[in-house]
Amino acid sequence: MRTVDFRSPHHAIALCIAALTLAGCQLGPKGTAPDMPQPDQYGVTAMPSAELGPAGATQKFVLDERPVPKWWEAYRSLELSAWVEEALGNNYSLSQTEHSLAGAREQLRAQIGESMFPTVDAVMQSSRRRALGLPTAGPQTNTYNVFAGELNASYTFDLFGAVRYANSALAAQVDEQSYKFDAARRTLAANVVITAINSAALRSEVDTTERLIALADSDTADVQHRFELGSASHGDLLNAQANADSLRASLPGLQAQWQAARHALAVLMGRTPDAAPTDLAFEDLVLPERIPLAVPSVLLQQRPDILAADAALKAAAAQEALATAEMFPSLSITASFGQSGYSWSKATSAAGAVWGIGTSLTQPIFHGGALRAKRRAAQDAYEASQDNYRQTVLNAFKDVADSLSALTHDADAMNSATSARQSSEQYWHDASQRAAFGAIAPNTVRAGEKQFQNARLTEVHAVALRLTDTAVLFQAMGVPLDEDNSRQMTVTQK
Repeated sequence: MRTVDFRSPHHAIALCIAALTLAGCQLGPKGTAPDMPQPDQYGVTAMPSAELGPAGATQKFVLDERPVPKWWEAYRSLELSAWVEEALGNNYSLSQTEHSLAGAREQLRAQIGESMFPTVDAVMQSSRRRALGLPTAGPQTNTYNVFAGELNASYTFDLFGAVRYANSALAAQVDEQSYKFDAARRTLAANVVITAINSAALRSEVDTTERLIALADSDTADVQHRFELGSASHGDLLNAQANADSLRASLPGLQAQWQAARHALAVLMGRTPDAAPTDLAFEDLVLPERIPLAVPSVLLQQRPDILAADAALKAAAAQEALATAEMFPSLSITASFGQSGYSWSKATSAAGAVWGIGTSLTQPIFHGGALRAKRRAAQDAYEASQDNYRQTVLNAFKDVADSLSALTHDADAMNSATSARQSSEQYWHDASQRAAFGAIAPNTVRAGEKQFQNARLTEVHAVALRLTDTAVLFQAMGVPLDEDNSRQMTVTQK
């Protein structure tokens, strides 16, 4: 709960001292995440309960089942799993994020050690000095040596929690970085899987397009022969050539996309582009059959971006409390003990012992309104972090809803594409058998094969989309990749 506005500094100090005496003074919000709606379903339509897809490629969504940390293993490809593990171990962007996180943890340790414990420093000093003498008192100048050795100690009492809140804010920021690192790992794994699938699909599309070009060239040669015999017109020949050239023109773009996907996969794995792995066999890719889904309330506890937004909210709450605490007095104590003298022998003798102790109490009086403005800015930042949390949660629900909807429609599209491919393949085989007996012309067989190859292109696209959308849904679940996700190091606000 927020504290009242401190219109009178003396009144505020008195109130807070009384509160500290009784139960401790809460100078800012607790940083509790705001309540969010818990929808019964993610999207506008209910999640399908039956298996989706054609025979041999069915998929079922299972609500509130145990999550899958290493979800890419559901594709049952040892090569794909090895590539993901290699990327997690060798990707330089991920390594950079990990080192930044380690540095942030060390900064937190340094701030805690520096702020919560007394500081003790040893000072050794040796100097030779020259001072002006008085005209009537002997020599005009005096030269002398000074030898000194001291231990200086200082400590600031955390009367109103300024140190504690500062440490809590930094700890929450470290937690935020930690959750973002988890999110980066999950994103990297998803990118490897999606890129590998796309590369394999593009390779299959390139092979199919090359076959279509070969069939078009055969049609052109057949029309050319019939044109020379006078049974085909010049327009028929030009049309056949245009079809072949049109297909040939589409091939370089596909090849460029395929090579780019392979290069991207190599870089994700920490390799140079020329060391890209060989493509997976597209026909051997297995669609994960069971997709465990978390209910919305559980999703809030496992999505790294939501957890990062929650940590940012706690950091903003601590910053607001810190801005309030800085408006109250601060008490510091300093002490020193050592030896000093004008010669080394006197400095080390009992007569050279020196010491000092002192305290200072500082109460801000006038800072041109800076402290109050800083507190209001911290309050606005806290409100902004609450809105950020709410929006992050809504975006997470949307990610899952979109993925579920996409996979549902992907299954329908794959059903139709597979049926079309099977029908055209059967027609092509039947035409081949009839041509073998001389019942139909060879160009009819080529027409059947072209229809089959085009249907296969559509099916490859549908299968690839379903495979990649499955990876997107796994990613949207936000399950930590490690079973032991004790990555966070938080300074508890007591």
